[in-house]
Amino acid sequence: MHRRKFVRTATALGLASLTRAGSVLTTEFNVIPITGGDRQHWFGYYDKWQIDPTGRYALGMEVDLFFHSPQPENKVNIGVIDLENNFEWRQIGESHAWGWQQGCMLQWIPGSSDQVIWNDIIDGKFISKLHNISSGKERILPLPVYTLSPDGTYALSADFNRIQNMRPGYGYAGVPDPYASEQAPEEIGIYKLDLQTLNHELIISLAEVSKIPHLGTSVANNWHYFNHFLASPDSERFIFLHRWRAAMLDPVTKKGPGFVTRMFTADKNGKDLYMLDPSGFTSHFIWRDPEHICAWTKPVGQKEAFYLFRDKTTAFEIVGDNVMKVNGHNTYVPHTNQEWILNDTYPSNGGRLQTLYLYHVPTGQRVVLGNFFEPENFSGEWRCDLHPRCNQDGTKVFFDSTHEGGLRQMYMIDISGVVR
Repeated sequence: MHRRKFVRTATALGLASLTRAGSVLTTEFNVIPITGGDRQHWFGYYDKWQIDPTGRYALGMEVDLFFHSPQPENKVNIGVIDLENNFEWRQIGESHAWGWQQGCMLQWIPGSSDQVIWNDIIDGKFISKLHNISSGKERILPLPVYTLSPDGTYALSADFNRIQNMRPGYGYAGVPDPYASEQAPEEIGIYKLDLQTLNHELIISLAEVSKIPHLGTSVANNWHYFNHFLASPDSERFIFLHRWRAAMLDPVTKKGPGFVTRMFTADKNGKDLYMLDPSGFTSHFIWRDPEHICAWTKPVGQKEAFYLFRDKTTAFEIVGDNVMKVNGHNTYVPHTNQEWILNDTYPSNGGRLQTLYLYHVPTGQRVVLGNFFEPENFSGEWRCDLHPRCNQDGTKVFFDSTHEGGLRQMYMIDISGVVR
């Protein structure tokens, strides 16, 4: 596959430059494409490992260019990219269960340099495949995965058909939802899957959570679903978003009432449930450490911003006030003592530019890594968010973008001169 070069002059930027609180520092970095050609390539969500522990191999998906909701016949190719050998692409599989935003949940098994996992459909059922990139051997798991525990022992699973009905683009087509006519079924919700024994069970039901009032008002008479699960760094607890709409979306237009969101945490077995953000506005979030979560929201009586919550308490504080001013896909850069946050923005209203940046928590500095144009035809369900993520040692940033040639491709920036 032909690899085009898109290189900007690199300027080293060290911590010594970060002196004035609240200022924005812009410099130029090498923006290196790791995919190219006439097909789309991307990874998807920002809270999963795309790069193996050695830093040599990147995971990615490949598909022909089209602008509609993927159907089961629209398969996506799964590949490994060799970052040390001219970005060579090697296909290792395919999937018929995927969406534009989170793909097929493709990711490395935590701690492994040869095991990867992704979701698929077999015999009319959503499953996941555990694939060894060295031997090619595969193991079929009985449930699709949403997130993996950082210790690699368990996965959390969701009802992707329910998600697809409630918010197209975040679930999968191809498997009907047997509970589509029910507002909050007892039988579905969040599942825990042991990655070794393959034992699995429903640990939190939609019915259970729908009975919890929202700011003192019952929400039982709404249409409920769960979305966005993420296990804590010590694998002991996890976050999930509980969402509901007053009515189902129109099956043809996919239009309908907006959703309301609240953020819960629970222990890894679904017990010790705690409503951490009851505001109704929770959006993107990430664990900072086993006790703290950084999330974009609007706490009751507060403005919209990023806030740092302490789990199982009512304590929170604003993060990046007047610097991280808009919603984005936030993560903490590994091995920086949680001093650096990687984030992006949605396209600006005027120039449709997506900003990629680092935020230095101790000094309040924002380091802009680049601004990337997104064509208007990449919007709605098939938009291409940057979804920035780091390699596992925190020295490089990888992201998806459509700024070059009107195709979504993957890019890499070395940030070691900033964070180290």
